Amino acid sequence: MKAVQITTLDGPTALEVNDLPSPQPGDDQVLIRVRAAGVAFPEVLQSRGLYQLKPDLPFTPGAEISGEIISAPEGSGLAPGDRVAALCLLGGFAEEAVAPLDTTFKLPDSISFEQGASIVFNYGTAYFALVERGRLKDGESVLVQGAAGGVGTAAIQVAKAFGAGRVIAVTSTPEKGAVALEAGADEFVLADGFKDTVKAQGGVDIVVDPVGGDRFTDSLRCLKDDGRLLVIGFTAGEIPTVKVNRLLLNNVSVVGVGWG
Repeated sequence: MKAVQITTLDGPTALEVNDLPSPQPGDDQVLIRVRAAGVAFPEVLQSRGLYQLKPDLPFTPGAEISGEIISAPEGSGLAPGDRVAALCLLGGFAEEAVAPLDTTFKLPDSISFEQGASIVFNYGTAYFALVERGRLKDGESVLVQGAAGGVGTAAIQVAKAFGAGRVIAVTSTPEKGAVALEAGADEFVLADGFKDTVKAQGGVDIVVDPVGGDRFTDSLRCLKDDGRLLVIGFTAGEIPTVKVNRLLLNNVSVVGVGWG
């Protein structure tokens, strides 16, 4: 089979397409003929050795896929030919991939393979962050960093679906702001100077942060009393630190989100 591989840590342009043996599924895994794969910023970081998951070289990236079952364990409820979406974490950028049974889901005929490949990671993360870790309440306000990305647009839609009163998107450009508005955000602000704009509006109850880096402290400063900052990732490439007196002074929380 054909597979995309990271063989050196020289960035995305160094990716190679190679011939590899088909993967062999374990007892609790399915083998999937891949029809679509999600491409996310973690793959960019992996290609430079900057992501927290660092497999030995060479390896095939690709965390989220959709396609058709080739083989599945007996009694799993899945059969060859079934359309599925799955979270495989690695190996998805290939013609065939294995995925755990517990992160493989039947895909309705009304959802395309391309849509299916974008659902599991992004929307699972957004739901876990906002509903289970963030304890989102009806009417609360939510600020979404990186709002034009996969997790960002999913967070906008999940926040709205579960009762957020106002969703503010933070983006680096107006063009990305338009993407966030199309996803359902009430407004967008540019990353440069977002803190002053949001604080002037009274702050927010929850910040969804898949970016980290320099935005982290300003995100903390945007929180109302009893606010929650949800740490999802570090696409800025830098893992921030927090001075805990900031948490004490305003009774705010920094909450880790490790849905994976």
